[in-house]
Amino acid sequence: MFLRLILRCIVQIIHRLAFQPHSQSCALTIGNFDGVHRGHQAMLALLKNEASHRGIPSCVMTFEPHPRDYFAEAAKKPELAPARIATLRDKLAELERCGIDKCLVMPFTAAFAAQSPQSFIDDILVKSLGVKYVLVGDDFRFGAKRAGDYAMLDTAGEAQGFDVARMNSYEVHGLRVSSTEVRNALSQGRMDDVAKLLGRPYSISGHVVHGRKLGRELGCPTLNLRFSHWKPAASGIFAVRVLGLTDKPLLGVANMGIRPSLDPQDVNGGRVLLETHCLDWPSHLGMDSGYGKIIHVELLHKLHDELKYDSLEALQKGIAQDCTDARVYFQTQTALPISRI
Repeated sequence: MFLRLILRCIVQIIHRLAFQPHSQSCALTIGNFDGVHRGHQAMLALLKNEASHRGIPSCVMTFEPHPRDYFAEAAKKPELAPARIATLRDKLAELERCGIDKCLVMPFTAAFAAQSPQSFIDDILVKSLGVKYVLVGDDFRFGAKRAGDYAMLDTAGEAQGFDVARMNSYEVHGLRVSSTEVRNALSQGRMDDVAKLLGRPYSISGHVVHGRKLGRELGCPTLNLRFSHWKPAASGIFAVRVLGLTDKPLLGVANMGIRPSLDPQDVNGGRVLLETHCLDWPSHLGMDSGYGKIIHVELLHKLHDELKYDSLEALQKGIAQDCTDARVYFQTQTALPISRI
């Protein structure tokens, strides 16, 4: 079993379980938790409460890669892979913010996919984790060919000494909150709806990395973050808010995607990037002060999809217009959404 702390938080990342007698029990929930939306948050709150009453840690089991990523690659059908809402870093940060004690990041491999439901219960839940309480969603399935379900898990719990509970769907204004709904809203640029589903502005965080510095040549230097998944749920040009560089948020405009106007041989060619230009760069910050720092960029309003420009001159004009449109957006907002960062 390998443990390490991330983001200076109390979430423990367990990349591999050694099948040996457990040293501590836990209250567990299982899922992908992509986005950690309001439905997830309600489930995590219930899990925390149950763990507290039992005097045991709360624990989330999640997977990397996403199981549907694995099966899409195995079938050589990348179109079946779901668009990714959040990076692993951001998912773990949200789980920590929700007060979860431990997080098990299980590698979703061929061996894991082939594991029978009963083996999953016996070897992982009982022998390795010593679960005393398991909370699942109303559509929960597990094990090879998704053969395991809530009824099987509940029966096993009665026989092997752990409680099992099922949480129904979480709704907001009659809409079932789900990662699918968040992905749909992101793909359509409905950022206000995204914020309602998440309970916070949609954001991406990471270390600022170097690019080819083309933004400086065009008069709009950028802060670049890599998005680790090849298929992001959000793409396009956005009015954004940047946190982590100064005491107050910085307003900006950002491009999320693959930058179709640039040479694919660019230093970040082929990678998904979030490139953010701050509209009013603080004078006390040097041009290179952002590199290596962890920042959070909140995507507040979508201006348009990514465009392919025929020349650098056309690209420069397009960026200037995006900056103007972002300023207009911010000027029309009487109050921006509250950040949870």
